[in-house]
Amino acid sequence: MNAATSSIATLEPVWRDVVAESYRALANVVAGVRDDQWQLPTPCSEWTVTQVVQHAAGDQLAFAAALGIGIGPSDNPFEPSGTIDGSPTALVQDAIEQTAAAWATVADGTATVPTPLPHGALPTPVAAVMGALDAAVHAWDIAVGTGQPSPLTDELAGYLLTAARTAHPAPGSGQEAEIVEPLRQWGAYAAIVDGGSDGGVVAELLRYLGRAPRS
Repeated sequence: MNAATSSIATLEPVWRDVVAESYRALANVVAGVRDDQWQLPTPCSEWTVTQVVQHAAGDQLAFAAALGIGIGPSDNPFEPSGTIDGSPTALVQDAIEQTAAAWATVADGTATVPTPLPHGALPTPVAAVMGALDAAVHAWDIAVGTGQPSPLTDELAGYLLTAARTAHPAPGSGQEAEIVEPLRQWGAYAAIVDGGSDGGVVAELLRYLGRAPRS
């Protein structure tokens, strides 16, 4: 069993639960933001809490559209304006409801599904958990920015890390690389943060995604 096959086997029985848990994490953290906290900074360089919320919602809408539900984000998720018309909580809830509905259309045993990532179609369990990773890690960003408890657990982080490190032909070159690496080169993630194995799986995931773990 090669590394990619091993990742698929690990994620196949749990991907729906991982998606649901990650969406709950994002929804709960956004609901916990106080009215005076929306313009606070976050671990996402140069983005406020509001901008991370916009980005996270837009990314989920992009996954939903790739799966055939909805029309995707109305704005570029990587250029969030910092202004939300209406309720941020409602924005996120609508996004995760659309994406949850999209994943519900994917039958068990479906080998691959399209994604909004530059990789295109990915093995279904990996694609789903990469979408979950986006929601869960941005939930952590918002939690840190607003002083809320981390929504990540070691179990959840382990599954997210498994997806992120799955080997797949990189867009353009076709050379095998961990899925996150082309995204890192594109600017979606910062360089890996040094720190060894201190702090458990959550800290390992955060450092791998270019974030300094925080309590």
